Amino acid sequence: MAFLLAGCAVGPDFEQPKAPSVERYTPASLPVRTASAPGPAGAAQRFLDDRDIPGEWWQLFHSAPLNALIEEALKANPTVAATEAALRQAHELTLAGEGAFFPTVQVGFNASRNKTAASLSPATASGNLYYSLYSPQLGVSYTPDVFGGTRRQVEALAAEEESQRFQLEAAYLTLTANLVAAAVTEASLRGQIAATEEIIDIQRQSLDVLRRQQELGHVAGAEVAAQEAALAQAQTALPPLRKQLAQQRHLLAVLIGRFPSEQPNAAFDLASLRLPEELPVTLPSRLVEQRPDIRAAEAELHAASARIGVATANMLPQIGLSANVGSTALSIGSLFGPGTAFWTIAANAAQTIFDAGTLLHKKRAADAAFDLAAAQYKQTVLTAFQNVADALQALHTDADGLVAASAAEHAAATSLEIARRQLSLGAVHYLALLNAQNTYQQALNNLVQAQAARLADTAALFQALGGGWRNRNGAPVSAAARI
Repeated sequence: MAFLLAGCAVGPDFEQPKAPSVERYTPASLPVRTASAPGPAGAAQRFLDDRDIPGEWWQLFHSAPLNALIEEALKANPTVAATEAALRQAHELTLAGEGAFFPTVQVGFNASRNKTAASLSPATASGNLYYSLYSPQLGVSYTPDVFGGTRRQVEALAAEEESQRFQLEAAYLTLTANLVAAAVTEASLRGQIAATEEIIDIQRQSLDVLRRQQELGHVAGAEVAAQEAALAQAQTALPPLRKQLAQQRHLLAVLIGRFPSEQPNAAFDLASLRLPEELPVTLPSRLVEQRPDIRAAEAELHAASARIGVATANMLPQIGLSANVGSTALSIGSLFGPGTAFWTIAANAAQTIFDAGTLLHKKRAADAAFDLAAAQYKQTVLTAFQNVADALQALHTDADGLVAASAAEHAAATSLEIARRQLSLGAVHYLALLNAQNTYQQALNNLVQAQAARLADTAALFQALGGGWRNRNGAPVSAAARI
């Protein structure tokens, strides 16, 4: 009867949450193509519905140094190594839990030297107060899974292992996305430094012109001082940018598992990163299948559901079976001889009738934990859809922003060139030159930041859509399944 009852398990059977029924990520449909602009990261991007993201999505930026860094990071990053170890731990715990389905067999051997008190009856037939006792024995114990508590426990452990598998995949995705973002940020900082150095060079040349004109008596000392102040102000922008660049290089080194002093040789600029022009976009109904964090949250929900069954089974009668067989003798040579054998077969059942509500409250706590996991799962899904919507909207506005920034930079460069020529001819006031310089400096920095934003938000879209882990050879989840 116990084995027949083992076919059923108390507690709820887990049902996979249904995919959201929404048809799009944003309130209104977005154009299938973005605007384009001249220069780096200026190509128009086209969105391809219901397409899978490549497994190695970062290769779409066509940067061999970036690909090499990511390959190194996936092998050496400590966070990934820690997550892989956590997965191995979860796998072993699942296997350990499955051991409860089988009997436990133990073999033992006891040896002792004894003396019986003379006032008591002798312990041996010879009447000798001193004797040795040897007892080898074999014990078997088994707890039938009558109400399915063990199966629910193993189900919870397996779900925890599944969650850890997807946490590993999420760690891979986060690492690769952070590396791409770090490379783009480095490229942006190098562009801003180059733009600042260019404007400093222009202001130096203008200062030389004003000084010559001062020597000729064409301009006053106040105009020269104003240009000197403008040059000094531009120079103050360089140290913060160089500090940020150094910190970004430190970040790159740490991400690939090196010390900050062991920086990679690769250096990134905007011209070395190609903007992906075709962007696969997953259907909203499939996003829950592709996001590792959603899959991990779903596995946690499954584990919480199974723990309700464990708590329920603990409230029901607990049944145990045991058997013990062995031999005991006064000498080793007499073991297993006539009259030395002993055995015991036992069964026990226990039902808690009073525990001040402990088991009941544990069951209610398991119910609350399931509600918690369900709410966290829903929040994870909502956040995932928000990430995709933000990235899609950003890519469209980034493209429009780059068009405007490119036009502004071209107009500011033309205005500055005219002001510089007029200054050399003495046909313009120095304030007009300062205004033109400031406008060009701001326009140039805006252009660099707009180019970097398109690259960064493209990487953010790939990350928001799950990174295409299912299409990568040797994906962590697939590898973990073979442990």
